[in-house]
Amino acid sequence: MVKGKTEKIRGICGTKNKIKHSNPQSEKICGICGTNNMDKNIAIEFQGVGKQYRLGRVGTGTLQHDLNRFWQTTILGKEDPYLKIGEVNDRSQKAHSDYVWALKDISFKVEQGDVVGIIGKNGAGKSTLLKLLSHITAPTVGDIYYRGRIASLLEVGTGFHGELTGKENIYMNGAVLGMTKHEIRRKLDDIIEFAGVEKYIDTPVKRYSSGMTVRLGFAVAAFLEPEILVVDEVLTVGDAEFQKRAIGKMDDVAKGGRTVLFVSHNMSAVKNLCKNGILLKNGQLDYIGTSEECVDRYLDTNIEEIKTHCILGKENRTLKECDVIHDVEMVEAFLLNNTPNAMATDEPICIELLMRRNSSRRTECQYSIVITDTTDTKVLNIVSEMIPIPLDRDTFKVRLTTDHHGLPRGRYKIHIAIGQKEFSGAVINYDVAFDLLSFEIKYITATEKKEYFRYERSWGIILHNKENIKAEII
Repeated sequence: MVKGKTEKIRGICGTKNKIKHSNPQSEKICGICGTNNMDKNIAIEFQGVGKQYRLGRVGTGTLQHDLNRFWQTTILGKEDPYLKIGEVNDRSQKAHSDYVWALKDISFKVEQGDVVGIIGKNGAGKSTLLKLLSHITAPTVGDIYYRGRIASLLEVGTGFHGELTGKENIYMNGAVLGMTKHEIRRKLDDIIEFAGVEKYIDTPVKRYSSGMTVRLGFAVAAFLEPEILVVDEVLTVGDAEFQKRAIGKMDDVAKGGRTVLFVSHNMSAVKNLCKNGILLKNGQLDYIGTSEECVDRYLDTNIEEIKTHCILGKENRTLKECDVIHDVEMVEAFLLNNTPNAMATDEPICIELLMRRNSSRRTECQYSIVITDTTDTKVLNIVSEMIPIPLDRDTFKVRLTTDHHGLPRGRYKIHIAIGQKEFSGAVINYDVAFDLLSFEIKYITATEKKEYFRYERSWGIILHNKENIKAEII
Protein backbone atom coordinates (compact mmCIF):
# COMPACT_ATOMS: atom_id res chain seq x y z
CA MET A 1 0.00 0.00 0.00
CA VAL A 2 1.36 3.42 -0.96
CA LYS A 3 2.23 5.64 1.97
CA GLY A 4 -0.47 8.20 2.65
CA LYS A 5 -3.21 6.38 0.79
CA THR A 6 -6.57 6.15 2.51
CA GLU A 7 -7.88 2.61 2.56
CA LYS A 8 -11.35 1.20 3.04
CA ILE A 9 -12.11 -2.33 4.17
CA ARG A 10 -15.51 -3.56 3.10
CA GLY A 11 -17.52 -6.53 4.29
CA ILE A 12 -17.91 -9.67 2.23
CA CYS A 13 -20.91 -8.10 0.47
CA GLY A 14 -19.04 -4.85 -0.39
CA THR A 15 -18.79 -3.63 -3.95
CA LYS A 16 -15.48 -1.74 -3.71
CA ASN A 17 -12.27 -2.44 -1.84
CA LYS A 18 -10.46 0.87 -2.20
CA ILE A 19 -11.31 4.55 -2.15
CA LYS A 20 -9.40 6.36 -4.87
CA HIS A 21 -8.00 9.20 -2.83
CA SER A 22 -4.25 9.17 -2.18
CA ASN A 23 -3.75 12.72 -0.85
CA PRO A 24 -3.49 12.44 2.97
CA GLN A 25 -4.23 16.15 3.37
CA SER A 26 -7.52 16.03 1.51
CA GLU A 27 -10.89 14.93 2.73
CA LYS A 28 -11.81 11.34 1.98
CA ILE A 29 -14.61 11.05 -0.56
CA CYS A 30 -16.54 7.81 -0.89
CA GLY A 31 -16.22 6.35 -4.39
CA ILE A 32 -19.71 4.86 -4.13
CA CYS A 33 -21.93 7.70 -2.94
CA GLY A 34 -19.61 10.73 -3.26
CA THR A 35 -20.10 11.78 0.35
CA ASN A 36 -17.44 12.76 2.87
CA ASN A 37 -16.74 9.73 5.08
CA MET A 38 -13.71 10.72 7.15
CA ASP A 39 -12.41 14.03 8.46
CA LYS A 40 -8.90 15.25 7.79
CA ASN A 41 -7.65 14.59 11.32
CA ILE A 42 -9.19 11.11 11.64
CA ALA A 43 -6.81 8.14 11.39
CA ILE A 44 -9.29 5.29 11.93
CA GLU A 45 -13.05 5.12 11.61
CA PHE A 46 -15.40 2.18 12.18
CA GLN A 47 -18.94 2.51 10.77
CA GLY A 48 -21.47 -0.08 11.95
CA VAL A 49 -18.91 -2.87 11.89
CA GLY A 50 -19.95 -6.40 12.82
CA LYS A 51 -18.30 -9.80 12.65
CA GLN A 52 -20.41 -12.96 12.74
CA TYR A 53 -19.20 -16.54 13.15
CA ARG A 54 -20.93 -19.86 12.85
CA LEU A 55 -20.41 -21.91 15.99
CA GLY A 56 -18.63 -25.23 15.67
CA ARG A 57 -18.13 -25.07 11.91
CA VAL A 58 -16.04 -23.39 9.23
CA GLY A 59 -18.00 -21.28 6.73
CA THR A 60 -21.78 -21.35 6.55
CA GLY A 61 -21.88 -25.09 7.08
CA THR A 62 -24.01 -26.34 4.16
CA LEU A 63 -24.26 -25.89 0.40
CA GLN A 64 -27.93 -24.97 0.88
CA HIS A 65 -26.94 -22.00 3.05
CA ASP A 66 -24.34 -20.87 0.52
CA LEU A 67 -26.82 -21.06 -2.37
CA ASN A 68 -29.49 -19.28 -0.34
CA ARG A 69 -27.06 -16.48 0.57
CA PHE A 70 -25.97 -16.13 -3.08
CA TRP A 71 -29.57 -16.02 -4.31
CA GLN A 72 -30.73 -13.47 -1.74
CA THR A 73 -27.76 -11.09 -1.87
CA THR A 74 -26.48 -11.35 -5.46
CA ILE A 75 -29.54 -12.20 -7.55
CA LEU A 76 -32.32 -10.52 -5.57
CA GLY A 77 -30.15 -7.77 -4.05
CA LYS A 78 -31.60 -8.30 -0.58
CA GLU A 79 -29.90 -8.38 2.81
CA ASP A 80 -28.02 -11.51 3.83
CA PRO A 81 -30.70 -13.62 5.64
CA TYR A 82 -28.11 -15.09 8.00
CA LEU A 83 -27.26 -11.65 9.41
CA LYS A 84 -30.71 -11.43 10.94
CA ILE A 85 -30.03 -14.31 13.28
CA GLY A 86 -27.34 -14.77 15.85
CA GLU A 87 -26.63 -14.01 19.50
CA VAL A 88 -24.57 -11.48 21.35
CA ASN A 89 -21.14 -12.86 22.25
CA ASP A 90 -21.77 -13.61 25.94
CA ARG A 91 -19.47 -16.54 26.67
CA SER A 92 -21.09 -17.14 30.09
CA GLN A 93 -24.45 -18.07 28.53
CA LYS A 94 -25.38 -21.26 26.72
CA ALA A 95 -25.82 -20.78 22.97
CA HIS A 96 -29.31 -21.07 21.48
CA SER A 97 -28.29 -20.31 17.89
CA ASP A 98 -25.73 -21.58 15.39
CA TYR A 99 -24.44 -18.03 14.88
CA VAL A 100 -22.73 -15.58 17.20
CA TRP A 101 -21.73 -11.94 16.80
CA ALA A 102 -18.12 -11.57 17.91
CA LEU A 103 -18.57 -7.84 17.22
CA LYS A 104 -21.81 -5.99 16.55
CA ASP A 105 -22.67 -2.36 15.71
CA ILE A 106 -19.17 -1.01 16.36
CA SER A 107 -18.80 2.67 15.41
CA PHE A 108 -16.07 5.03 16.60
CA LYS A 109 -13.36 7.40 15.37
CA VAL A 110 -9.69 7.70 16.36
CA GLU A 111 -7.84 10.93 15.69
CA GLN A 112 -4.34 11.01 14.26
CA GLY A 113 -1.66 10.88 16.95
CA ASP A 114 -4.08 9.53 19.56
CA VAL A 115 -3.26 6.60 21.86
CA VAL A 116 -6.37 4.52 22.50
CA GLY A 117 -6.65 1.70 25.00
CA ILE A 118 -9.15 -1.06 24.23
CA ILE A 119 -10.26 -2.95 27.32
CA GLY A 120 -12.85 -5.51 28.30
CA LYS A 121 -13.22 -9.04 29.62
CA ASN A 122 -11.83 -12.06 27.81
CA GLY A 123 -14.10 -12.74 24.85
CA ALA A 124 -15.36 -9.14 24.64
CA GLY A 125 -14.09 -8.81 21.05
CA LYS A 126 -10.89 -6.82 21.53
CA SER A 127 -8.63 -9.06 19.45
CA THR A 128 -11.30 -9.51 16.78
CA LEU A 129 -11.49 -5.75 16.38
CA LEU A 130 -7.74 -5.50 15.88
CA LYS A 131 -7.74 -8.40 13.41
CA LEU A 132 -10.37 -6.62 11.31
CA LEU A 133 -8.26 -3.48 11.24
CA SER A 134 -5.13 -5.48 10.39
CA HIS A 135 -6.71 -7.23 7.35
CA ILE A 136 -6.42 -10.66 9.01
CA THR A 137 -10.16 -11.19 8.62
CA ALA A 138 -12.93 -9.20 6.96
CA PRO A 139 -15.99 -7.67 8.64
CA THR A 140 -19.33 -9.32 7.99
CA VAL A 141 -21.07 -5.94 7.85
CA GLY A 142 -19.98 -2.32 8.08
CA ASP A 143 -17.02 -0.31 6.86
CA ILE A 144 -13.57 0.40 8.25
CA TYR A 145 -11.61 3.42 7.08
CA TYR A 146 -8.02 4.22 7.93
CA ARG A 147 -5.30 6.55 6.75
CA GLY A 148 -1.67 5.38 6.51
CA ARG A 149 0.32 2.20 7.03
CA ILE A 150 -0.60 -0.26 9.78
CA ALA A 151 1.88 -2.37 11.76
CA SER A 152 0.34 -5.03 13.98
CA LEU A 153 1.62 -7.13 16.85
CA LEU A 154 -1.33 -9.35 17.72
CA GLU A 155 0.21 -12.60 18.93
CA VAL A 156 3.54 -14.34 19.26
CA GLY A 157 5.06 -14.75 15.78
CA THR A 158 2.65 -12.48 13.94
CA GLY A 159 4.10 -11.67 10.50
CA PHE A 160 7.16 -13.89 10.98
CA HIS A 161 8.23 -16.86 8.89
CA GLY A 162 9.83 -19.52 11.06
CA GLU A 163 12.32 -20.67 8.44
CA LEU A 164 13.71 -17.17 7.87
CA THR A 165 16.32 -15.60 10.13
CA GLY A 166 15.54 -12.65 12.37
CA LYS A 167 17.23 -10.25 9.96
CA GLU A 168 15.37 -11.66 6.95
CA ASN A 169 12.07 -11.29 8.79
CA ILE A 170 12.85 -7.64 9.50
CA TYR A 171 13.36 -6.99 5.79
CA MET A 172 10.24 -8.95 4.90
CA ASN A 173 8.04 -7.01 7.34
CA GLY A 174 9.48 -3.73 6.10
CA ALA A 175 8.71 -4.68 2.51
CA VAL A 176 5.12 -5.54 3.47
CA LEU A 177 4.80 -2.04 4.97
CA GLY A 178 5.97 -0.56 1.66
CA MET A 179 9.41 0.52 2.85
CA THR A 180 12.48 0.51 0.64
CA LYS A 181 15.53 -1.59 1.42
CA HIS A 182 17.49 1.56 2.25
CA GLU A 183 14.85 2.69 4.78
CA ILE A 184 14.90 -0.72 6.48
CA ARG A 185 18.71 -0.83 6.57
CA ARG A 186 18.75 2.58 8.26
CA LYS A 187 16.56 1.24 11.10
CA LEU A 188 18.11 -2.24 11.33
CA ASP A 189 20.64 -1.55 14.10
CA ASP A 190 18.04 0.18 16.29
CA ILE A 191 15.63 -2.74 15.89
CA ILE A 192 18.25 -5.35 16.81
CA GLU A 193 19.49 -3.34 19.79
CA PHE A 194 15.98 -2.76 21.17
CA ALA A 195 15.01 -6.42 20.75
CA GLY A 196 18.23 -7.62 22.43
CA VAL A 197 18.66 -10.52 19.99
CA GLU A 198 21.89 -9.48 18.28
CA LYS A 199 23.52 -12.83 19.04
CA TYR A 200 20.69 -14.71 17.32
CA ILE A 201 19.79 -12.31 14.50
CA ASP A 202 21.10 -14.73 11.83
CA THR A 203 19.32 -17.72 13.39
CA PRO A 204 15.94 -18.93 12.05
CA VAL A 205 13.07 -17.50 14.08
CA LYS A 206 11.68 -20.98 14.74
CA ARG A 207 14.60 -21.43 17.18
CA TYR A 208 13.59 -18.35 19.20
CA SER A 209 11.76 -18.52 22.50
CA SER A 210 8.34 -16.86 22.70
CA GLY A 211 9.86 -13.95 24.62
CA MET A 212 12.55 -13.37 21.98
CA THR A 213 9.96 -13.53 19.21
CA VAL A 214 7.77 -10.93 20.90
CA ARG A 215 10.75 -8.64 21.53
CA LEU A 216 11.77 -8.76 17.88
CA GLY A 217 8.19 -8.47 16.65
CA PHE A 218 7.51 -5.39 18.74
CA ALA A 219 10.79 -3.78 17.71
CA VAL A 220 9.98 -4.34 14.04
CA ALA A 221 6.47 -2.93 14.42
CA ALA A 222 7.58 0.14 16.41
CA PHE A 223 10.78 1.12 14.59
CA LEU A 224 9.57 0.77 11.00
CA GLU A 225 7.55 3.94 11.51
CA PRO A 226 3.99 2.96 10.60
CA GLU A 227 1.32 5.64 10.82
CA ILE A 228 -0.81 3.26 12.91
CA LEU A 229 0.61 0.83 15.50
CA VAL A 230 -1.69 -1.95 16.73
CA VAL A 231 -0.56 -3.88 19.82
CA ASP A 232 -2.43 -6.71 21.52
CA GLU A 233 -1.74 -8.30 24.92
CA VAL A 234 1.38 -10.09 23.64
CA LEU A 235 3.66 -7.86 25.73
CA THR A 236 2.79 -10.00 28.76
CA VAL A 237 5.04 -12.71 27.29
CA GLY A 238 8.11 -10.50 27.74
CA ASP A 239 9.90 -9.93 31.04
CA ALA A 240 9.31 -6.90 33.27
CA GLU A 241 12.26 -4.97 31.84
CA PHE A 242 11.07 -5.40 28.26
CA GLN A 243 7.47 -4.49 29.14
CA LYS A 244 8.71 -1.23 30.66
CA ARG A 245 10.82 -0.45 27.57
CA ALA A 246 7.97 -1.39 25.22
CA ILE A 247 5.50 0.91 26.99
CA GLY A 248 8.11 3.68 26.88
CA LYS A 249 8.58 3.12 23.15
CA MET A 250 4.82 3.25 22.53
CA ASP A 251 4.77 6.55 24.39
CA ASP A 252 7.54 7.85 22.10
CA VAL A 253 5.61 6.63 19.04
CA ALA A 254 2.52 8.52 20.20
CA LYS A 255 4.49 11.70 20.89
CA GLY A 256 5.83 11.46 17.33
CA GLY A 257 2.29 11.99 16.03
CA ARG A 258 1.49 8.39 15.14
CA THR A 259 -1.66 6.55 16.19
CA VAL A 260 -1.55 3.64 18.65
CA LEU A 261 -4.26 1.09 19.49
CA PHE A 262 -3.32 -0.80 22.63
CA VAL A 263 -5.18 -3.82 24.05
CA SER A 264 -4.25 -4.80 27.59
CA HIS A 265 -5.59 -6.18 30.86
CA ASN A 266 -3.03 -4.06 32.72
CA MET A 267 -5.26 -1.19 33.80
CA SER A 268 -2.36 0.86 35.17
CA ALA A 269 -0.58 0.67 31.80
CA VAL A 270 -3.75 1.72 29.97
CA LYS A 271 -4.25 4.71 32.28
CA ASN A 272 -0.62 5.82 32.09
CA LEU A 273 -0.10 5.30 28.36
CA CYS A 274 -3.45 6.02 26.73
CA LYS A 275 -5.31 9.30 26.43
CA ASN A 276 -8.65 7.80 25.39
CA GLY A 277 -10.26 4.40 25.81
CA ILE A 278 -12.84 2.03 24.36
CA LEU A 279 -14.66 -0.43 26.60
CA LEU A 280 -16.13 -3.53 24.92
CA LYS A 281 -18.68 -5.84 26.49
CA ASN A 282 -20.00 -9.01 24.84
CA GLY A 283 -18.87 -7.81 21.41
CA GLN A 284 -20.56 -4.41 21.68
CA LEU A 285 -19.45 -0.91 22.61
CA ASP A 286 -20.10 -0.28 26.27
CA TYR A 287 -18.33 3.05 26.73
CA ILE A 288 -16.09 5.52 24.87
CA GLY A 289 -14.25 8.25 26.75
CA THR A 290 -10.96 9.04 28.42
CA SER A 291 -8.81 6.11 29.50
CA GLU A 292 -9.41 7.06 33.15
CA GLU A 293 -13.19 6.97 32.69
CA CYS A 294 -13.12 3.67 30.77
CA VAL A 295 -10.91 1.93 33.32
CA ASP A 296 -13.01 3.19 36.23
CA ARG A 297 -16.21 2.02 34.53
CA TYR A 298 -14.68 -1.37 33.75
CA LEU A 299 -13.45 -1.84 37.32
CA ASP A 300 -16.73 -0.65 38.83
CA THR A 301 -18.75 -3.15 36.78
CA ASN A 302 -16.36 -6.08 37.31
CA ILE A 303 -15.18 -5.55 40.87
CA GLU A 304 -15.88 -8.29 43.37
CA GLU A 305 -18.28 -7.88 46.25
CA ILE A 306 -16.98 -6.40 49.48
CA LYS A 307 -15.33 -9.23 51.43
CA THR A 308 -15.42 -9.05 55.24
CA HIS A 309 -14.54 -12.68 56.02
CA CYS A 310 -11.99 -15.05 54.56
CA ILE A 311 -11.06 -18.65 55.34
CA LEU A 312 -7.55 -18.88 54.02
CA GLY A 313 -6.74 -21.39 51.30
CA LYS A 314 -4.21 -22.05 48.56
CA GLU A 315 -5.70 -19.29 46.40
CA ASN A 316 -4.60 -16.74 49.03
CA ARG A 317 -1.05 -18.06 49.32
CA THR A 318 0.73 -17.64 46.00
CA LEU A 319 4.31 -17.37 47.26
CA LYS A 320 6.57 -20.37 46.84
CA GLU A 321 6.68 -22.66 49.84
CA CYS A 322 10.44 -22.22 50.08
CA ASP A 323 9.89 -18.50 50.74
CA VAL A 324 7.62 -19.03 53.76
CA ILE A 325 8.20 -20.73 57.14
CA HIS A 326 4.85 -21.80 58.57
CA ASP A 327 5.79 -21.61 62.26
CA VAL A 328 2.80 -19.31 62.67
CA GLU A 329 0.02 -19.02 60.12
CA MET A 330 -3.36 -17.37 59.57
CA VAL A 331 -6.52 -19.48 59.53
CA GLU A 332 -9.30 -16.90 59.19
CA ALA A 333 -9.55 -13.15 58.73
CA PHE A 334 -12.41 -10.81 59.66
CA LEU A 335 -13.03 -7.13 58.88
CA LEU A 336 -14.80 -5.74 61.96
CA ASN A 337 -15.91 -2.35 60.61
CA ASN A 338 -19.70 -1.91 60.73
CA THR A 339 -20.08 -0.43 57.21
CA PRO A 340 -17.22 -1.85 55.10
CA ASN A 341 -18.88 -0.61 51.88
CA ALA A 342 -19.17 3.01 53.09
CA MET A 343 -16.22 3.79 55.33
CA ALA A 344 -14.64 7.18 56.01
CA THR A 345 -11.04 8.37 55.81
CA ASP A 346 -10.93 9.11 59.55
CA GLU A 347 -12.39 5.69 60.42
CA PRO A 348 -9.91 3.11 61.78
CA ILE A 349 -9.50 -0.16 59.90
CA CYS A 350 -10.07 -3.03 62.31
CA ILE A 351 -9.02 -6.59 61.40
CA GLU A 352 -9.20 -9.75 63.47
CA LEU A 353 -7.07 -12.81 62.66
CA LEU A 354 -7.48 -16.37 63.87
CA MET A 355 -3.93 -17.73 64.16
CA ARG A 356 -2.42 -21.19 64.47
CA ARG A 357 0.94 -21.87 66.11
CA ASN A 358 2.77 -24.80 64.49
CA SER A 359 6.08 -24.52 66.34
CA SER A 360 7.51 -23.26 69.61
CA ARG A 361 10.66 -21.89 67.96
CA ARG A 362 9.19 -18.41 67.54
CA THR A 363 8.20 -16.29 70.52
CA GLU A 364 7.23 -13.07 68.72
CA CYS A 365 6.43 -11.70 65.27
CA GLN A 366 5.41 -8.61 63.30
CA TYR A 367 2.18 -8.06 61.39
CA SER A 368 2.26 -6.15 58.09
CA ILE A 369 -0.87 -4.83 56.39
CA VAL A 370 -0.59 -4.02 52.68
CA ILE A 371 -3.51 -2.31 50.94
CA THR A 372 -3.91 -2.05 47.14
CA ASP A 373 -6.41 -0.21 44.96
CA THR A 374 -8.53 -1.62 42.13
CA THR A 375 -5.58 -1.58 39.73
CA ASP A 376 -3.49 -3.64 42.21
CA THR A 377 -1.28 -0.61 42.90
CA LYS A 378 0.12 -0.63 46.43
CA VAL A 379 -1.12 2.48 48.25
CA LEU A 380 -0.60 1.64 51.92
CA ASN A 381 1.94 -0.37 53.91
CA ILE A 382 1.74 -0.59 57.72
CA VAL A 383 4.01 -2.65 60.00
CA SER A 384 3.42 -3.34 63.69
CA GLU A 385 5.89 -3.66 66.54
CA MET A 386 7.05 -7.15 67.58
CA ILE A 387 4.09 -8.92 69.22
CA PRO A 388 4.50 -11.95 71.56
CA ILE A 389 3.21 -15.32 70.37
CA PRO A 390 1.23 -17.19 73.05
CA LEU A 391 3.03 -20.46 73.76
CA ASP A 392 0.32 -21.91 76.02
CA ARG A 393 -2.19 -22.53 73.19
CA ASP A 394 -2.13 -23.72 69.61
CA THR A 395 -4.67 -21.19 68.32
CA PHE A 396 -5.15 -17.56 69.27
CA LYS A 397 -6.68 -14.36 67.93
CA VAL A 398 -4.97 -11.09 67.03
CA ARG A 399 -6.75 -7.77 66.51
CA LEU A 400 -5.06 -5.22 64.25
CA THR A 401 -6.27 -1.61 64.31
CA THR A 402 -4.85 1.28 62.30
CA ASP A 403 -5.68 4.98 62.73
CA HIS A 404 -4.92 7.89 60.38
CA HIS A 405 -4.48 5.71 57.31
CA GLY A 406 -5.28 8.69 55.04
CA LEU A 407 -6.96 6.66 52.28
CA PRO A 408 -9.35 8.72 50.11
CA ARG A 409 -12.39 7.52 48.23
CA GLY A 410 -12.08 4.19 46.43
CA ARG A 411 -12.19 0.41 46.77
CA TYR A 412 -9.28 -1.41 48.35
CA LYS A 413 -8.02 -4.93 49.04
CA ILE A 414 -6.20 -6.06 52.17
CA HIS A 415 -3.17 -8.36 52.13
CA ILE A 416 -1.36 -9.45 55.30
CA ALA A 417 2.15 -10.77 55.96
CA ILE A 418 3.49 -12.17 59.23
CA GLY A 419 7.20 -12.42 59.87
CA GLN A 420 10.27 -11.20 61.68
CA LYS A 421 13.18 -9.00 60.73
CA GLU A 422 16.60 -10.44 61.61
CA PHE A 423 19.60 -8.46 62.85
CA SER A 424 21.15 -8.87 59.39
CA GLY A 425 18.20 -7.02 57.87
CA ALA A 426 16.73 -10.12 56.23
CA VAL A 427 13.00 -10.73 56.65
CA ILE A 428 11.70 -14.18 57.56
CA ASN A 429 8.13 -14.73 56.39
CA TYR A 430 5.99 -16.99 58.56
CA ASP A 431 2.87 -16.51 56.43
CA VAL A 432 1.90 -14.26 53.50
CA ALA A 433 -1.69 -14.09 52.23
CA PHE A 434 -3.23 -12.05 49.42
CA ASP A 435 -6.77 -10.79 48.75
CA LEU A 436 -8.03 -11.51 52.24
CA LEU A 437 -10.52 -8.70 52.72
CA SER A 438 -11.85 -5.64 50.91
CA PHE A 439 -13.59 -2.39 51.75
CA GLU A 440 -14.70 0.90 50.21
CA ILE A 441 -14.13 4.45 51.44
CA LYS A 442 -16.77 7.01 50.45
CA TYR A 443 -16.50 9.84 52.96
CA ILE A 444 -13.95 12.19 54.49
CA THR A 445 -15.32 11.86 58.00
CA ALA A 446 -17.71 9.36 59.50
CA THR A 447 -19.83 12.12 61.06
CA GLU A 448 -20.17 14.67 58.24
CA LYS A 449 -20.40 12.15 55.37
CA LYS A 450 -18.63 14.49 52.96
CA GLU A 451 -17.49 12.94 49.69
CA TYR A 452 -13.79 12.59 48.98
CA PHE A 453 -11.67 12.81 45.85
CA ARG A 454 -10.13 9.79 44.13
CA TYR A 455 -6.61 8.59 44.90
CA GLU A 456 -4.04 9.19 42.14
CA ARG A 457 -1.41 6.49 41.54
CA SER A 458 1.24 9.14 40.85
CA TRP A 459 1.16 10.09 44.53
CA GLY A 460 2.97 6.85 45.33
CA ILE A 461 2.77 4.59 48.40
CA ILE A 462 1.50 5.86 51.75
CA LEU A 463 4.00 4.64 54.36
CA HIS A 464 3.00 4.75 58.03
CA ASN A 465 5.02 4.55 61.21
CA LYS A 466 4.64 1.61 63.53
CA GLU A 467 2.69 3.78 65.96
CA ASN A 468 -0.21 3.91 63.49
CA ILE A 469 -1.03 0.22 63.85
CA LYS A 470 -2.02 -1.41 67.10
CA ALA A 471 -1.78 -5.19 67.48
CA GLU A 472 -3.09 -7.06 70.49
CA ILE A 473 -3.66 -10.69 71.43
CA ILE A 474 -7.26 -11.40 72.44
